[in-house]
Amino acid sequence: MRQQTLAAQTGFEKYGRKTKRERFLEEMEQVVPWAELQALVEPHYPKGENGRPPVGLSIMLRVYFLQQWFNLSDPGAEDALYESPVLRRFVGIDLGRAPVPDESTILQFRHLLEKHELGGAMLNAVNQYLESRGIRITTGTIVDATIYSRALVDQEPERRARSGDASDA
Repeated sequence: MRQQTLAAQTGFEKYGRKTKRERFLEEMEQVVPWAELQALVEPHYPKGENGRPPVGLSIMLRVYFLQQWFNLSDPGAEDALYESPVLRRFVGIDLGRAPVPDESTILQFRHLLEKHELGGAMLNAVNQYLESRGIRITTGTIVDATIYSRALVDQEPERRARSGDASDA
């Protein structure tokens, strides 16, 4: 393991706790078969023979999964990595050594996965792997209960009129 630069140093805080996101990412670090996924993509990943050297495959895989898990666009993933030391630590980026992959690099990686039909295969493999260990990742919607209940109250006279129960109003 390389020595961290001052840009990656943490621990000067007097108070703190691990967030849900941090605990989730620590668990994903342990349970996702990263080496298998890397072996799946590696034959298709550029070797850096032409143009600028590619960002490490391990970093790009983790950025891709962050996008899936946290519903991040390409520019959103770039911004989130600059804003969050937790995400940078998970991905393996030390800003004292290298920048975050820019949105066009992230886009090109997604296009590479799409071209070789690897994205769906990787996500299915990871989901099956996680489910075999009793972990299920789902997406949800946050609903403001006050808005939801107000909408039901506003619809109630109209619903009663349609059902013929207008006398209850």
